[in-house]
Amino acid sequence: MVARGLGCPVRFTLTAGQKGDAPQADALVECLPANIVMADTAYDCDRLRDAIADKGAIAVIPNNPSRARTYPLDRHLYAQRHLIECYFSKLKQFRRVATRFEIAARNYPAVVTTAAIVLWIG
Repeated sequence: MVARGLGCPVRFTLTAGQKGDAPQADALVECLPANIVMADTAYDCDRLRDAIADKGAIAVIPNNPSRARTYPLDRHLYAQRHLIECYFSKLKQFRRVATRFEIAARNYPAVVTTAAIVLWIG
């Protein structure tokens, strides 16, 4: 999920549970105007960091512990990532989102989108 500075969602993608996070991030940050891109350790890969740098943005992503080459991390900026974590917490207050009653992959994004709209308006 991509969110604006205050935690409001902009776009998201649904993936299978066994899929990794980083491969999906390329499509999410493509054509996204941003000065800073924050993500958690799961998104730490050179390909994504290069894509962010090509946009002229700063990547604020902690290094994966298994990584040989490390990158500096602005801890003050990374501390602001709590906004998106709080948003996920609010999103999971919607029972249909948290328990995934909608089994079909074509219906679940509609449920998440509806919940996101309600949160954005409220």
